[in-house]
Amino acid sequence: MKLVIDIGNSVSKGAVFDRQSCIYTLTRNHVRAADIHALLRDYPDIVHAIISTVRKEQPSFAGLLRDRGVSVLMLDHMTPLPIRNRYLTKETLGYDRIAAAVEASARFPGQDILIIDMGTAITVDFISSEKEFLGGNISPGLLMRFRSLHEFTGRLPLVEPADQDALLGDDTERAIRAGVQNGIIFELDGYINEQKKRYPRLRVLMTGGDAVFFDKKLKNSIFVDLNLNLFGLHRILEYNVE
Repeated sequence: MKLVIDIGNSVSKGAVFDRQSCIYTLTRNHVRAADIHALLRDYPDIVHAIISTVRKEQPSFAGLLRDRGVSVLMLDHMTPLPIRNRYLTKETLGYDRIAAAVEASARFPGQDILIIDMGTAITVDFISSEKEFLGGNISPGLLMRFRSLHEFTGRLPLVEPADQDALLGDDTERAIRAGVQNGIIFELDGYINEQKKRYPRLRVLMTGGDAVFFDKKLKNSIFVDLNLNLFGLHRILEYNVE
């Protein structure tokens, strides 16, 4: 069995894999040593683990895993990958972005793929049919856009996301919501449409915490998998230990 841990900016996830099947997942604001103890108790056959973190500090439970005889791979920019990474500054590339690209390329071989990750930040990445990660775009995520309007102005309120179909808002709260949410929709549909001009058979995948909020709002057809990064990390781990 293998353990996958993905430590993000806002949310951390873990998963246990038995061969190719994901048999358990957990989601926490922070994964703690107690969570690892519980996993090792419930799944004593775990022998390999991969840890991906966007935070500067190293997770304290890596040593705990090693002390229990688990081989731990800390994902970094030097880790061998089953795809070609053409990003110029590999050391600055988010591990969640490369993990999603690895899984997308394996799941849809021979296809050009656009990956949209709706997390704290919104990333839009492209991996070619030749298994080459060519980079993408980074912009503020949904909550970050609402908060920035509130925090960098004197009078605008902090607005929460909500279903709202109006193109224009008829009061300040609805105007902010229309601006932020429609802005994201137009932004993503624009990226997709431009890439489809170059790659007519483009496949579009979406993941991240806000994916469910937006997947039905885009004009383009997309495939949603909220655990795309976890499966990608598992695939990277398999590539390095088998």
